[in-house]
Amino acid sequence: MSRSRALPRLLSVLAALAGSALLLFLAAPIVELVGVGGAEGLRRLGSDAELRDSLLLTALCATTAMLIGAACATPLAYMLARREFPGRAILSALLDLPLLIPHPVAGIALLLLLGRESAVGGAALELGLRIVGTPLGIIAAMLFVSAPLFVSGAREAFAKVDPRYEGVARTLGDSPWRAFRRVTLPLAGRGLLAAAVVMWARAVSEFGAIVILTYNPKVVSVLSYDRFTSYGLREALPVAAALALLALVPLTLLRALRTDGASER
Repeated sequence: MSRSRALPRLLSVLAALAGSALLLFLAAPIVELVGVGGAEGLRRLGSDAELRDSLLLTALCATTAMLIGAACATPLAYMLARREFPGRAILSALLDLPLLIPHPVAGIALLLLLGRESAVGGAALELGLRIVGTPLGIIAAMLFVSAPLFVSGAREAFAKVDPRYEGVARTLGDSPWRAFRRVTLPLAGRGLLAAAVVMWARAVSEFGAIVILTYNPKVVSVLSYDRFTSYGLREALPVAAALALLALVPLTLLRALRTDGASER
């Protein structure tokens, strides 16, 4: 075999080995976790009221954060996809910033903004609305760390829709809002839904920011940490496995969406 053919083949083998090693490193801990604690986690759903409550609280808070994020971020994502304006790069960087800072730092930043000593938190308290130490604090933490993922996904979904379709609708008499609602939104719909699923999954798995803002009531990530520090690995395993199984739900839905989208093409 000539050297010119042997080198690409060697590189392909090395790339395959490196990829397989990374895949094994990523998948093995989760498979081990679900394999060891999955059955016990599912069994405890029938007997462990605290685990059931924490799973329900996690799902409700993540869903609320996702709905708020989607409602607020969709116009912003559309503007970023379609408009050129001064400061666009700075705005995009600010939106991505929560993804880059350590999440306990995000929790501290949110505490400065929403704590009872802050202007916002103090004003909310005067209105009878306590944020820190309540589900509102959980939702705020989830929204902060996961909304940038929705903005990014939605912006990509809008960017894939040809603006000429909206232009045609406008020439036929549609207003800008009607053209957006009838043309762009349906065409970007699958991408928006996928972005919402990713945001929900990220919110479910959040720990660092939540534990700063609201240790109690406990979401499932905080409960697994609490069981580990209080009772050890054996008691934490079923809770952690239940969280991993919960995370599989949106991931399965996301893969189904992408598979359907690919089959339609």
